[in-house]
Amino acid sequence: MRRHANLLLALLVPFVLWACVAPRPGDPAPRRGDEISVCGQLFHTGTNVVLWNDPGGFDHYRVEPKWPDELPEDAADDVLSPSARFSWRSHGVDEERLAEAKRSGWALDSLRQVVDQVVLHYDVCGTSRQCFKVLQDQRHLSIHFMVDVDGTVYQALDLKEKAWHATKANSRSIGIEIAQIGAYESPDHERLRTWYAVDEHGARLTLPDELAAASGFEGRTFRPARPELLSGTIHERPLWQYDFTDAQYAALERLLLALHRVFPSIARTVPRDDDGGVLRRVLTDEEFEAYQGVLGHDHVQENKVDPGPALDWERVLGL
Repeated sequence: MRRHANLLLALLVPFVLWACVAPRPGDPAPRRGDEISVCGQLFHTGTNVVLWNDPGGFDHYRVEPKWPDELPEDAADDVLSPSARFSWRSHGVDEERLAEAKRSGWALDSLRQVVDQVVLHYDVCGTSRQCFKVLQDQRHLSIHFMVDVDGTVYQALDLKEKAWHATKANSRSIGIEIAQIGAYESPDHERLRTWYAVDEHGARLTLPDELAAASGFEGRTFRPARPELLSGTIHERPLWQYDFTDAQYAALERLLLALHRVFPSIARTVPRDDDGGVLRRVLTDEEFEAYQGVLGHDHVQENKVDPGPALDWERVLGL
């Protein structure tokens, strides 16, 4: 009798343990919080990521302005369809494959044959909240990722979408906006003097009070990774810029590594000149067509200088 009882107990214990840990129908399934979304699949990055459908996320799929009260009166009722801010990828895609994607959705293996570039921008807005407000509510443009001054990564679209951020690169690229006020042709430019102060520890970011409050950064201090004002030449224009924050570099390095692993065609490289330095001009049509990897907005368009001369490319690429 005892033998039968022991046997029954041995059979019941695993079931009871499973019942205690197994989720019940309707239980929430929380993310770890570091995943990006590609064709509806989640991939870990090792850094903090807020998706468009997370609390506090920024969503380019929405149709109404996110902050209508902050828009001019004549723009508050401007409601667009989601497709007015992004579209289908088509680079190197024949009509049959595009029709299949539109019918059944992008398969990851098919998307990997299309996406082979990442374009880095600075947003000239200062924070990711302000960047999304300008793109979504005012300019009706879009971006895949935003990297805030504290290193938080916001994903606003699945990577299967063609975001509108860098003209001819849109269809084959992933766009990343880094929160920063940008580079200017004078070291004494008003934007640099307004957005940065210098103390005994070097430069620190001085966000406008209203923007700091809206972005949740009241009372926080952010400093450029290198404390001094940096300079460089892009498109033969001398420019001055403060560095990005250490938190942004750490997040970008992890995000780019994850994108490289999900999309093997995106090499961890940047366009180089004959001496091995970072190229400081726009790519020719032939160079652009052949290039697979990470590049700046300035490599795509001659009228753009972002992400600017201060970006430490070797660091951001993990090299």
